[in-house]
Amino acid sequence: MKHTSKDGQPVTVKKAQPVDVHIGERLRQRRRQVGISQIALGQEIGVKYQQIQKYETGHNRISASRLWSIAKALDVPITYFFEGIEPDLQITFEQEANVQ
Repeated sequence: MKHTSKDGQPVTVKKAQPVDVHIGERLRQRRRQVGISQIALGQEIGVKYQQIQKYETGHNRISASRLWSIAKALDVPITYFFEGIEPDLQITFEQEANVQ
């Protein structure tokens, strides 16, 4: 299915990358482990709960500074989110360039 903008121009729809999905899963896992809601975490780091939902699904990528804030709020080192990433999940810059 092709996507178009309001003016009829083709739009590239980006699929969530495996690394972003993994980080989101780790975020959800830790958030639930410490018993904090999406609303409470969002308030802690200055975003709406909908943004937390998007982070957890990998729909939106988490910037380094935001991931730092999340790690602090959930009392884990930032490396926690990358634990368990399989080497084949790591995307190369060439692969990402081909997606766009």
